[in-house]
Amino acid sequence: MNERRLRKELHSKLQERGYKSRTVSIKHLRDLQEGIEGDLTRGLLNEEFYQERLTHFSFKPPDIMPDAESLIVVAIPQPQTRVVFACRGESRPVIIPPTYLHQVDKTVEDTLSSILNAAERHVARATLPLKLLAARSGLGEYGRNNICYVPGMGSLHRLVAFYMDLPCSEESWGEPQVMERCRSCRACLRSCPTEAITADRFLIRAERCITFHNERLTEFPTWIDSSWHNCLVGCLRCQKVCPENTPFLDRVECNEIFSQEETDLILDSTPPARLPSETVKKLERLDMLEYSDILGRNLSVLLREGESCSQMSDQTSSFGQDQKP
Repeated sequence: MNERRLRKELHSKLQERGYKSRTVSIKHLRDLQEGIEGDLTRGLLNEEFYQERLTHFSFKPPDIMPDAESLIVVAIPQPQTRVVFACRGESRPVIIPPTYLHQVDKTVEDTLSSILNAAERHVARATLPLKLLAARSGLGEYGRNNICYVPGMGSLHRLVAFYMDLPCSEESWGEPQVMERCRSCRACLRSCPTEAITADRFLIRAERCITFHNERLTEFPTWIDSSWHNCLVGCLRCQKVCPENTPFLDRVECNEIFSQEETDLILDSTPPARLPSETVKKLERLDMLEYSDILGRNLSVLLREGESCSQMSDQTSSFGQDQKP
């Protein structure tokens, strides 16, 4: 099979699953590196945020694939996940945003491998700034909230990228684009309680983002009001008011239910080795086991004293409302 037909088959098979993808040459790795490091040099990135979140990228092919010639970046639509915790005789629904469920990455890799291996080609996972890669490849565009939006998915998707030892002769590579709608819309800016999104610059102040803080194993800063938290990890405030997401906000999967005993164990930050096997399996299915050291802290805020079950239900079912730009 010639290389052009092989690339076409890859994208076709991914499209059959409802995914979208773009292929670019690895010559653009330097562009991605310069994009991240340039923001740091210009003082647009907080040093602490940069060191914690942006230094793990590798801008070269892995040793297992020294002959890599291209990158394929894939967007997988993902719904919100509703998880129910039993708490003092009530059922308390809590939301996990899209992007956290990463088991689908293996599905993408297996799809690519099945096609490439048959042609004696190979694939290897890439650790890169995926939003920037998607935006520069033409797969998506940035929103004012600096989240990548993909046509037909909004921002409710997961991105993953792989190296391939397959030449790329046709590609679309350019400067990142901002959605046209964002030029006159201020919905996300007004909805962000931490003022991470500002009008004076495009790059958000990521060090003020709720997601940055509720994924860290540290105490929440005193300036974060407990009422601002809205997800078990991460945050959906800027995404749930975005008009571009209106068609996708009703996509909510109801997954696991945790008993009162399990809820208490999680609130106590019980290590996975001491959790019941069934509880561990639930966390694994949610891809939350890696966050086990912070789940108790985050959940305790969401289940804070004085908030009724009905209030929590209203909060988690109100996505899509108040979406006027």
